[in-house]
Amino acid sequence: MEEQHEDHGHSVAAWAAVGIMLVGAAIGSIAVVIPSMLLGIIAAVVIVGGAIVGKVLAMAGYGSKPHDSEREGLVADAPDERGTSTVGKS
Repeated sequence: MEEQHEDHGHSVAAWAAVGIMLVGAAIGSIAVVIPSMLLGIIAAVVIVGGAIVGKVLAMAGYGSKPHDSEREGLVADAPDERGTSTVGKS
């Protein structure tokens, strides 16, 4: 039986997006403590920018690679109690 190895999105695109969004969240936290509309808007722009950067990097090939079943268009599902396949029955 082939061992499945999941990476849970550990990629350059994911790390960059999350890192940028964390900086935006930190700026937003400061904007709440020091009531500042300008900092709040900057935080929102940084967070949206992080999502855009992540998507652009993923489209450029820096995202996580699809698994074998995703590449072939197969649906992986667990068997039911009788041991028969339940592919497509969710």
